Amino acid sequence: MAIFFVLVCSLIFVAIASYVHYARRRQGEGQGGGYGGGHAKAASPKLPPGSMGWPYLGETLQLYSQDPNVFFASRQKRYGEIFKTHLLGCPCVMLASPEAARFVLVTHAHLFKPTYPRSKERMIGPSALFFHQGEYHLRLRRLVQGALGPDALRALVPEVDAAVRSTLAAWDGRVMSTFHAMKRLSFDVGIVTIFGGRLDERRKAELRRNYSVVEKGYNCFPNSLPGTLYHKAMQARRRLHGALSDIMRERRERGEPGSDLLGCLMQSRGDDGAPLLTDEQVADNIIGVLFAAQDTTASVLTWIIKFLRDHPKLLEAVRAEQAAVREATGGGRRPLTWAHARSMALTHRVILESLRMASIISFTFREAVADVEYKGFLIPKGWKVMPLFRNIHHNPDYFQDPHKFDPCRFQVAPRPNTFLPFGSGVHACPGNELAKLEMLVLIHHLVTGYRWEIVGSSDEVEYSPFPVPKHGLPVRLWRENRTADRKGGSESDDVEDMIVSHSN
Repeated sequence: MAIFFVLVCSLIFVAIASYVHYARRRQGEGQGGGYGGGHAKAASPKLPPGSMGWPYLGETLQLYSQDPNVFFASRQKRYGEIFKTHLLGCPCVMLASPEAARFVLVTHAHLFKPTYPRSKERMIGPSALFFHQGEYHLRLRRLVQGALGPDALRALVPEVDAAVRSTLAAWDGRVMSTFHAMKRLSFDVGIVTIFGGRLDERRKAELRRNYSVVEKGYNCFPNSLPGTLYHKAMQARRRLHGALSDIMRERRERGEPGSDLLGCLMQSRGDDGAPLLTDEQVADNIIGVLFAAQDTTASVLTWIIKFLRDHPKLLEAVRAEQAAVREATGGGRRPLTWAHARSMALTHRVILESLRMASIISFTFREAVADVEYKGFLIPKGWKVMPLFRNIHHNPDYFQDPHKFDPCRFQVAPRPNTFLPFGSGVHACPGNELAKLEMLVLIHHLVTGYRWEIVGSSDEVEYSPFPVPKHGLPVRLWRENRTADRKGGSESDDVEDMIVSHSN
């Protein structure tokens, strides 16, 4: 009884304290201060409209208890294209217009720094380019863009072609999670991009094994106790660093740093005579590129396969375009070239529409480094700022009938700042052309050499953290000339294959 009485008193105390805190905060917001801590007086700009939710918790529970697209869209409908909320312990301003996205990411980017949880910076490495601004960031961005420029991509096409062929051959006759198959493909393409064709299978397997552990701990609660996913991930991250250091040492001993991305990072000097990057800086950026190259690209590839399957007439039109390309490669006897990839007009529009519909990067995080006024509203220093790409991509003012999959809309270029699948400004994804090349090559070999069918429902979506069809879109794939025996095993065999593939 005494324990129950103490518990009730404690709950009452917490409720009263929360109410007092909430009332004070609401009073502060009414004066224009809110979470900004007195940034404004009566004549100063006011905070954007919106709800900060419960004390301490904000609206985090609401966000994670429903489809995040519904969460953001409902608030935009209620409050407009600029609104405030409180998520994951941080006060936030959401921006859902092209003009606002340009303001934050391009014209006034110096007022908004990239921001990530400290645990994620430790996991990837604090020297990775997307955690920085200024000269160091520009130096690294030039290096990465140079290694992924048109000349480098021309040379990479045969390697990407080989990786796609290998992925589809391993899938042939089986039911697999599309997302997991595409993750493996994207990892292979990332490895080729970073190391050229110079990495032996033992090293490649070592990097894949450790990267897989790091990835599993990336979005976990940062608990460093032994045995937790985060602790295991940090241990695997140290092994990744060690493996990369060994590869760099071996290259130096041979006197051959290489012309691939790793070689470019190893040999780089700044325009002002800055010293070479340290091995730790190089390793952080290599791990960062692996992260950037895998899940996002794999998610888009998964959606492309679903969208093509959902639209049979479009699929046949793409198949006809790719059949002509296949003829140009001698019926598939020769690998694709850069010129072939640049000739796939309809397929390219399918990719653009898939990027718009799926909007894998739904928003990006920035943090105001000073009090900022935008359209009469205050964005206080220290607040998180989130341009909402998905809301812009699905706004009927910019894309007619936005929930309809229609690649024809990209026959005309979209209005400026309304299509931002790779971000915008100095922190836009430097590997976007490589990602599109990977998509073009995959579609070519998929539609000219294979047939496929989706196993089960494909209408539900899960977030891990990027949106993908449920269970990663289980698909049965078979070669064009094996149609008659494509069913192969029993339905129970298919289910077993699907479970094993998804768990891997």
